[in-house]
Amino acid sequence: KPLDEIFLRQVWSGNVALRDSAKTLQGPNADAARAYLTIMKGPFDRLKDHQPFLGATAKPAGAGFYPDDLTKEAYEAYLAAHPTEVEALRGLNSVVRREGDKLVAVPYPVAYKEWLDVSAAKLREASAKTTNASLKKFLETRAAAFASNDYYESDMAWMDLDAPVEITIGPYETYEDGLMGDKAAFEVYVTVALPAESKALEGYKARLPWLEANLPIPEEHKNLKRGAESPIRVVDSVYAGGDGNRGVQTIAFNLPNDERVREAKGSKKVMLRNVIRAKFDRILVPIAQLVLPADQAAQVTFDAFFDEVLHHELSHGLGPGTITKNGQKTEVRKELQELFSPLEEAKADVMGIYNILALIDKGEMSKDLRAALEPTYVAGLFRSARFGAHEAHGKGVVSQFNYLLEKGALSVDAEGKFRAVSEKFPGAIKDLLHDMLMLQAAGDYVATKDFLDKYGVVSPALDAAIAKLGAVPTDITPDYVGAR
Repeated sequence: KPLDEIFLRQVWSGNVALRDSAKTLQGPNADAARAYLTIMKGPFDRLKDHQPFLGATAKPAGAGFYPDDLTKEAYEAYLAAHPTEVEALRGLNSVVRREGDKLVAVPYPVAYKEWLDVSAAKLREASAKTTNASLKKFLETRAAAFASNDYYESDMAWMDLDAPVEITIGPYETYEDGLMGDKAAFEVYVTVALPAESKALEGYKARLPWLEANLPIPEEHKNLKRGAESPIRVVDSVYAGGDGNRGVQTIAFNLPNDERVREAKGSKKVMLRNVIRAKFDRILVPIAQLVLPADQAAQVTFDAFFDEVLHHELSHGLGPGTITKNGQKTEVRKELQELFSPLEEAKADVMGIYNILALIDKGEMSKDLRAALEPTYVAGLFRSARFGAHEAHGKGVVSQFNYLLEKGALSVDAEGKFRAVSEKFPGAIKDLLHDMLMLQAAGDYVATKDFLDKYGVVSPALDAAIAKLGAVPTDITPDYVGAR
């Protein structure tokens, strides 16, 4: 699988050699180590701050996108000393390599030519077999993008894709780059479209302009010019690879991240129904029974969970994206660097709840959802916190707990159970969303770090509650029978 081969190299430069040497591991835990190596896409435990579980090598902050020993301070000093090279070095679709004393940007079609050529050929082969015009166009333009490194045309074609098979393939998310948050990792999802379920959600995209206008920030920071096409697709996943299948399984995604496409067409929200259902039944419900009071645990519902996931993804397309800082046009992602992902994910959590509450008040969502909304959200925070509450990305999740506790919207009883305080919840959510959006609108790296450092510290009460969840699976490992 060529994109898996690329992603292994994007995670760490030593991954391929370790995978080969692990084949000869002996001992009672050898099979488990090999299995975990496959799940985590490397020897670093994504549920424990990327600590090595095989060998003793620490994961480089820049993963496999930069020289292993390059520090953030040294890289920023180099960028400051070579301003004409900044645009190339910080490009989304390139790796950074050393040539003597210089750092050079190597575009993905050069760095990963062997595997991208194979992938492009497979996409063209698939294109020749389909009679669906939109799928054919996407496959052909995406195959061309693997060589040109320009994904704009194929991203626009992906936004228009309307086919029984919904395919997402290419370099998208920047979570793996812990140095700067600049570099996109390759992922692939092959899914079966569920047209009736998708049609039932179509009305939400018409509400996006109103939701943007309703955000609790000054008008000048609202992004009212973004495209509003924003299709919503409900699908069942039949295969995922690369960054789409490492450690924690994705339940939904909102792409593309290219602000040019978002301003022209918005973004597409893809809901992986079968994955959402599996996580609700096997993980969220057992968590709720352990960390929430019995009355609120009984209020947790699949519909509320699905709506929260949907509005989380819708929220990625709302709020500041392209901003002006010091008189220069830039993007929030570029200004917040490695802090962008934890803040953006937390913002989407909080904005999702804020928007659902607003739509309930407006009469556009059922009032019956209100009782389930807050307990389901709190149980969901525990689900996310278990993916690494003590690491950088987890700070965004923990920040929500601590901020809401500070505002009195959450309370902890004598048994260590967390209760949502309904009368204070909407106001606290509004305040938290305002503070997060203003950090993004200002593109303020220092203030964002201060916010995450202040609120992103795991409290003894939260730690004790997470410790109760040892018997609950942290995540699922899908077995794609059809792909096998």
